[in-house]
Amino acid sequence: MEINITTLSSPWPLLTTLQLVPLLAGLLLSRWRGNKAFVLALIVTTLEFALAIYLYLHFDAHQPAWTMQFVEQFTIWKALQYHVGVDGLSVLFILITALISFLGVVFIVLRRLHGTSMLALIVLCEAVLMSQFVTLDLLWFWFMTGWEILFTAYMTKRWATFHDVTPTLIRYLQFMGTAFVLIGLGVLLMGWSYADQHNGQWSFDLTDLVALQDLNSTLGTLIFFAWFYGLAIRIPAFPFHGWLAEFMLHGNVTNAPMILLGVKVGIYALLRFVFPIVPEAVSEWQTAVVGFAFVGVFYAAILAIGQRTLRELLAFAVISHTGLVTIGLFTLNEEAFHGAVLLALNFGLAISALLLMTGLLWQRTRTTRLNKLGGLLDYLPMVGAAFLIAGLAIVGMPGTPGFDGVHFILAAAIRTFGAPLTIAAALGNIIAAGFLLRAFQRTFLGSMPDATLTQKWDTQPPLLAEKILASTMIITILGIGFYSNPWLTLIEQPLQGISTLFPDIHATHNAEVTP
Repeated sequence: MEINITTLSSPWPLLTTLQLVPLLAGLLLSRWRGNKAFVLALIVTTLEFALAIYLYLHFDAHQPAWTMQFVEQFTIWKALQYHVGVDGLSVLFILITALISFLGVVFIVLRRLHGTSMLALIVLCEAVLMSQFVTLDLLWFWFMTGWEILFTAYMTKRWATFHDVTPTLIRYLQFMGTAFVLIGLGVLLMGWSYADQHNGQWSFDLTDLVALQDLNSTLGTLIFFAWFYGLAIRIPAFPFHGWLAEFMLHGNVTNAPMILLGVKVGIYALLRFVFPIVPEAVSEWQTAVVGFAFVGVFYAAILAIGQRTLRELLAFAVISHTGLVTIGLFTLNEEAFHGAVLLALNFGLAISALLLMTGLLWQRTRTTRLNKLGGLLDYLPMVGAAFLIAGLAIVGMPGTPGFDGVHFILAAAIRTFGAPLTIAAALGNIIAAGFLLRAFQRTFLGSMPDATLTQKWDTQPPLLAEKILASTMIITILGIGFYSNPWLTLIEQPLQGISTLFPDIHATHNAEVTP
């Protein structure tokens, strides 16, 4: 199916501003010290969140599919262009990026942790993520991916919680370096394919690449695998998750994992770039991808049983639930796309909440080992409540964004893959989430450990930072869960457009999506 992307220009460079504000602030923060740096970080992330809300309020969600709004474009050098624009899918990911970045800064500022270098890196990561979500140029996306890897690697090296983080860092860079190379290979193959059909003129622009005609099936498969394998490492999805457990256990407790796991760049890139450019290859390999995703749900759920720390448990919960999102994406119809995006939003918020609460527990107890925790609800009731609600959101309980997301995915998957496999995937997802709830029971409701351990705890009354972070996550998760209609409206047109790329599946399994 031929795609024609319509672009609507912006009256002022809003999308450029979204990228430049955190970029310039990050460069300043790398030089500043003291209270003025903490104040600047709060001002910048608050301003960025306000700009994201402004974008949402002025975005027209009723424009037809394949319409990009607030477009800015100019040529930098030959095939490299600065071309940005957003649809409803982009706006949703921009909002969650702004929120998570703001909360990450609040976590550092109110507890006065790590100093200003960490603030600079958080804000620079926000600039990179914003650039990834607004760019329509695949080469630009690839460049930003490289900066994201470098920034998060430095966070891991500088603020690890293990005395020898070098093996963890090497493993992380091996996996992420491979992902970077694979995505780069996919980008170059796309550009080469365009040049082959246009007399040697290269382009990496999405508006050009979606118009590729008669793409060789072998080449399309190579492009798909390069992108999919690279993004699967970043998501992370089974069986490309080998970096995650060690990274979670030995690396930075909160901020680096929030950037990598809370903001679902890989899910976005599949929908933005891969599905529209090589839909035939996506359809061809649908069954294989879904098969691995089904296995991944159970594999991670089973491994979660033996984990002894909150951080490792969170790692395997992420892998399990990512499998369910992958099933939703590769069901390849509109209803499942809605479910996958809502579930990605839900998991992003829930895992961010769990990481923030785990970070607060670490600051109090200096451990995340389950056998050394217990009875913390008496000291941190708001933190316990936020941890519980985030755990329930992972399960997909009513009142959380995951409820609608899981409903859409399961309804579509049953029609596409049959009831037994779909029910099995749902049960695997519940098993992994069940261990999160068991961890809540052990950490907050269980008996306190030996006095020789608890005497080292910080048992002062709940701090303002803890109350702000916990209440913000509770309100956000429940607010979006009970009021999901605006977010479904926001993503309706883009996902409807993507679903039309798979006409055979769409015609067979099409179902109306209602909020």
